[in-house]
Amino acid sequence: MSTIATTVIRHPKERLSKCSLTPLHGRPEMTFIIWSEQLRFEASEFTLLSVDAPPLSAADASRPLLILDSTWKLLPSLERCLTGAPYRRSIPPGVETAYPRISKDASDPHGGLASVEALYVARTMLGDADPTLLDRYHWGAAFLTKLEAHPLLEGLS
Repeated sequence: MSTIATTVIRHPKERLSKCSLTPLHGRPEMTFIIWSEQLRFEASEFTLLSVDAPPLSAADASRPLLILDSTWKLLPSLERCLTGAPYRRSIPPGVETAYPRISKDASDPHGGLASVEALYVARTMLGDADPTLLDRYHWGAAFLTKLEAHPLLEGLS
């Protein structure tokens, strides 16, 4: 089994000190791109993690992952940089974040996860379980505990 390549497009207003993916910089399977108004990213061959999309399945394991990393409010601007038609997929319903959400405008969608949580679940579901993704995530142990009870993920990690 090979590690699933992952590209992250991060909004520059996403605070690195709070970004759950910051500890993953430097990993060979991870590519980080800073979004700008001029950025165009051909996403046709990627699986884009997205809320309100069909759920991930084993059929998605052959494609690299694409994660748009920003606040929920800024997400539409990142989506506009994508060209082509990525395969939009979601994490199964019922997976709960361990990240303490504090939204001043209540714009967080139900079922939204911290980016590293979504990455961990996606790679696990695609046969590329890697608990080291959560090693430096402050709420990693709490998130793994929440996952233990999820029926679709039993036995995957």
